[in-house]
Amino acid sequence: MIRLNQVKLPLDHSDDALQKFVLDKLSVSKQQLVDIHVFKRGYDARKRNVITLIYTLDITLENVGEEKILKRFEKDQNVRVSPDTTYKYVTQAPADLSERPVVIGMGPCGLFTGLILAQMGFKPIILERGKSVHERSKDTFRFWRKGELNTESNVQFGEGGAGTFSDGKLYSQVKDPGFLGLKVKQEFVAAGAPAEIIYVSKPHIGTFKLVTMVERMRRKIIELGGEIRFETRVEEINIEDNQVTGVTLNGGEVINSKHVTLAIGHSARDTVQMLHDKGVHLEAQSFSVGFRIEHKQAMIDKCRFGINAGHPILGAADYKLVHHCKNGRSVYSFCMCPGGVVVAATSEKEAVVTNGMSQYSRSERNANSAIVVGISPSDFDNDPLQGIALQRKLERNAYILGGSNYDAPAQRVGDFLAAQDAKPFGPIEPSYKPNVKMTDLSTSLPDFAIDAIREALPAFDKKIRGFATADAMLTGVETRTSSPVQIKRGRDYQSINTKGLYPGGEGAGYAGGILSAGIDGIKIAEAVAVDMLKTC
Repeated sequence: MIRLNQVKLPLDHSDDALQKFVLDKLSVSKQQLVDIHVFKRGYDARKRNVITLIYTLDITLENVGEEKILKRFEKDQNVRVSPDTTYKYVTQAPADLSERPVVIGMGPCGLFTGLILAQMGFKPIILERGKSVHERSKDTFRFWRKGELNTESNVQFGEGGAGTFSDGKLYSQVKDPGFLGLKVKQEFVAAGAPAEIIYVSKPHIGTFKLVTMVERMRRKIIELGGEIRFETRVEEINIEDNQVTGVTLNGGEVINSKHVTLAIGHSARDTVQMLHDKGVHLEAQSFSVGFRIEHKQAMIDKCRFGINAGHPILGAADYKLVHHCKNGRSVYSFCMCPGGVVVAATSEKEAVVTNGMSQYSRSERNANSAIVVGISPSDFDNDPLQGIALQRKLERNAYILGGSNYDAPAQRVGDFLAAQDAKPFGPIEPSYKPNVKMTDLSTSLPDFAIDAIREALPAFDKKIRGFATADAMLTGVETRTSSPVQIKRGRDYQSINTKGLYPGGEGAGYAGGILSAGIDGIKIAEAVAVDMLKTC
């Protein structure tokens, strides 16, 4: 096949425009053109009233020499041989496998580690401290409606991980020369995701679709010989002479294995403490804290897409903003959820944490995004556990500011910028549940963060007119943008001082979202499989 990159067409191009472009570009006839496969479709909205679609196409021809065509375009970087994107398993398990790998956590990283190991025949045992995704959803919505928190079954803990209650974004900036991201998306489509996630530039799924997809992927793992245990918390990683020997569970059961994957997510703070106590090498890493900001989605659509706002191909508009402040801090938008809601995301008692969530339709009235300030390890003397301590402090302070009943503290942007008492919200109604308490947010974050956000919001208004409008809503606090701890590993994906322990995903500091965590899970599965063949 021949790949054509940077194929640019108008937003409302005709149905036959792609074919016409290919025929003209390659100088071939309709009879020679067998198929046009859209590998990727994005858009250029820099001129919001004249938006251009940008395609990457894979072209299949017959009765024509592809070599001659490629020779003719050898100086054109946008005409090349299509790469082989087929996923190839690194190995297959032997029939007499004497050991089963253990995977701790069933978020995207653990899910794909388990799935790929199962597809290679290694029959993994997956341990998830939370409940199945269906039961977990009941607990999560009960918390949102009634403020009744289950600390083991919530937005953070349970089958599917934190990404289940999110926008379901499936794009990442990680380098992916092996097309592992495509494998992740193909498995999602096989489990019921819309086929378009394979080729659109910013695919998303939404919570309701993710729930059913995760259930189907679980069934596939079980059909392939894997075992999944819910409500099973790992109390201890068993280590002898710097080699993992297995795990001890909350009921006292010991599972022996020399290959244990840590896919614990960024909120398993008790597990991080246990690892620290066991001597597993941890390092502090940067994370961010801030607020959720809400605007009318219609305003964001108009600012980003102009007269094209509401176009079905474009959908609800998103944005990405960054500002470098005078105090040396950076403020940026994070986890933007078009047409979504702000949700309660704590996993600990007497704490308030916010996050954003959208359904596939992205049809809610508000857009929301985290507006966060970077925190460096130097802010807490590079102590790997002090970042967690800071998160906890801010979350418990937010709980008190919100009225000590899991309501979140909130304030209008106008009042926040003017450093004045909070007034009732106006036309932009906060979406956070259970509820919000309008209050002064200036004491909810460190002074440097408050100063930085107050500087950044007017700067963002210059990029998206209306961003700093007085009635925009701020809801606090957003603290779990990423793990404040990295569990260091080597090129073999094993802990640098504990053989057989494979840290991965967001919780270990090696991913930042569903797609990158899934990719990391595949890499770990491959590393585990190769090592098991050597040692079993």
